[in-house]
Formats: sequence, C-alpha cells, structure tokens
Amino acid sequence: MTTLIGISGSLRAGSVNTMLLKEAARLFAPDAFTLADVRLPLYDGDLEETEGLPASVITLKDQIAAADAVVISTPEYNSNLSGVLKNALDWTSRGGPSPFKGKPVAILSAAAGRTGGARAQFSLRHCLTPFQPNILQGPEVQIANASAAFDTDGRMLEERNIKTLQSLMDRLAAQI
Repeated sequence: MTTLIGISGSLRAGSVNTMLLKEAARLFAPDAFTLADVRLPLYDGDLEETEGLPASVITLKDQIAAADAVVISTPEYNSNLSGVLKNALDWTSRGGPSPFKGKPVAILSAAAGRTGGARAQFSLRHCLTPFQPNILQGPEVQIANASAAFDTDGRMLEERNIKTLQSLMDRLAAQI
C-alpha cells in the first residue's frame, strides 16, 4: 500500500498550491493520500517546554513518518516560502528524530509571478537541508500566473504543466 502526504504552504480555502498538491496526488495515484493540516500554533519554545508538543504537531510528525513519500507545494511570499510552511517545518524538527530523514520529497510551487515560485522553492530546499530528506532535483514544477492555471474543478489546464508534474510524480514513485 503506497501512502503519500501533501503539505501545502497556504491556508486559503481556494489555494492554488493546495490545488496543485491534489493534482500531484491524482497523478501519483497512491493507495492513500493525506493532506496535512498545518494550522499549527506559532513555534514557541516556552510553550514546548511547559506543555510539550501540541497534539496537532504530533499528528503531523506521525503522518510524515508513516508516509512513503512527501510532496510539498509552496507559494512565494515576498520572494520566500510562506511563514505557515516554515512554522510547520520548525515544529516537525522538535521532539525526536526528523520524520523527513531519508524520505523521498518532491517540491512544487504555484505563484502569481512569472517564475512560478522559483525563489520559494530555493528557500524551501535550504530549509529542508537539516532534515536530511531525499529531495528530488527535478523536473521542476513551477506554475506561473497560478490563478489562471486551474479550471473550476481544480484541474490544471496546460498540458505542458500536467506532463511535467506527471514526470515528477513518476520520479517520486520510483524512489519508494
């Protein structure tokens, strides 16, 4: 049974990054797909010390550890990954071994700009380094002008983007 977890760096209900994750999962076709909940409290060492890891963080860590592979989609906010995504990564680094260690990870991005989130992907790769995952190096999936890239059902419109995403998901599946 192949399991995949998707982590979106956006909390918006109509997030193009969440749509992109769902498209990635559809093309990957795992036996089970979990869309991670990253509505976590802001990391606070005092909170961790007095109350321990929040239940939502333990759940996220357990889901990542249990998955065969991870796909992360990041928006680009001010030339960087989102604070929501960075916060989730910070929390997953706490309380024991990294659930990402050795895990195959594919990175995606969808953004309004013409580079499709390339700078956010670069910063995400940098932030993942201490976790020691097996990050796929390509093909790069960077969806530019993202608000016009999906239909009303959340499916990608451009065949070129679909083929690139399928190629990345095939590479991710081969890592399992």
